[in-house]
Amino acid sequence: MLYFPILGNVWEEKRMAGPLDGIRILEWAMWHNGPAAGYMLGELGAEVIKIEHPVQGDATRGVSTMSGAPMFLPGGRSILFEVANRSKKSITVNLQTEKGREVVYRLVEKSDVFFTNFRQKVARKLKLDYPDLARINPKLIYAYNTGNGLKGEESELRAFDQLAQARTGMMWAIGDRDLEEPQVVQGAIMDQTGATMLAFAIVSALLARERQGIGQQVDVSLLGSAIHLQTVNIHAAMWQGRAIPRHSRNRARNAMDNHYRCADGKWIRFGESQSDRFWVEFCDALGVEGLVHDQRFDTSERRRANFAEMVPLLDKIFAGKPRAEWFRIFKEKHCQFAWGPINATEDVANDPQVLINDYIVEYEHPTMGRVKTVSLPIHFEKTPVAIQCPPPEFGQHTEEVLLDVAGYSWEEIAQMRADGVL
Repeated sequence: MLYFPILGNVWEEKRMAGPLDGIRILEWAMWHNGPAAGYMLGELGAEVIKIEHPVQGDATRGVSTMSGAPMFLPGGRSILFEVANRSKKSITVNLQTEKGREVVYRLVEKSDVFFTNFRQKVARKLKLDYPDLARINPKLIYAYNTGNGLKGEESELRAFDQLAQARTGMMWAIGDRDLEEPQVVQGAIMDQTGATMLAFAIVSALLARERQGIGQQVDVSLLGSAIHLQTVNIHAAMWQGRAIPRHSRNRARNAMDNHYRCADGKWIRFGESQSDRFWVEFCDALGVEGLVHDQRFDTSERRRANFAEMVPLLDKIFAGKPRAEWFRIFKEKHCQFAWGPINATEDVANDPQVLINDYIVEYEHPTMGRVKTVSLPIHFEKTPVAIQCPPPEFGQHTEEVLLDVAGYSWEEIAQMRADGVL
């Protein structure tokens, strides 16, 4: 099999063993928060087999817009499907039929993991929940990724990324403090977080099975993952009675924990909590050494008290040079305070620090040619992470999987196609 190693940025003919080499995973999931876990596990070396309905398939194959932005790529492919489904195989099975479920049962016998983000009542109705599959394979890891958890009266409600942001306070944690309405972060960040937690749970359960010889059900949720992502802020709210306030650029008490617009319109961000430690160095880099002993600003307490004068003063200074010039100064002076660019999303794929660490890599896409893509940002010295293959065509590997894994004959496969099972 051809694969694309994250390290090196070249195609190789021989597949190298990843950390999960030899693990077979069945994915029965749609949208992003489930399938994205599949590509992570696939690039860790597992064989991931995606089970899709023979007519509808994963709904993201047909998503054409998001927030008014076009999502279709050349060849009629959707960005949403492409980013969550590389490094896996696709088979089509009609799970509404008994023979279709029998296909899955035969695959379960020879698999290590089955995961889904369909609701519990759907899995129970189709006899694809944990009790059913554990009877077939007692050492199976069965993983759920739900919206609101497996318990409670709202456990069966449909839930999506934006609802997780809403319910967990994130929509009040982002944006400027002076905004009087909640804000949404675009780009399925809660789905991606939920998928990451699902992959983590699956790998942990595999380790437990290796050490203790047990299969088990594990579950994560969008709700729980969104809370986990905001651990510090939620603890502040629980333990001190209020969340950490939204940031306000114009009212920032710490001048070195703020952002400023440069002469070319680009923004620079500082994130230094130890302002007294670096204040002299900061003033030297800005060419305003006189501020070091200015009694309005010579201590962090005085800078906090006089923020209304501090912020406009620094705004004027940073507006005097383009951002690249400021960065050149910081590097030449070997400045140790924390600084960095505020990138537009379009800038990230060209950031030299991102590229040198292979957080964005290239691979050969079947309809777009060589393209950049977000990698799995984990590096192993001896078992490298790898993009194993592009996202599969609809049902591309049905015959291969049924022949090589489930042990069906060509005649049986042909009959199942005629019967509408595949």
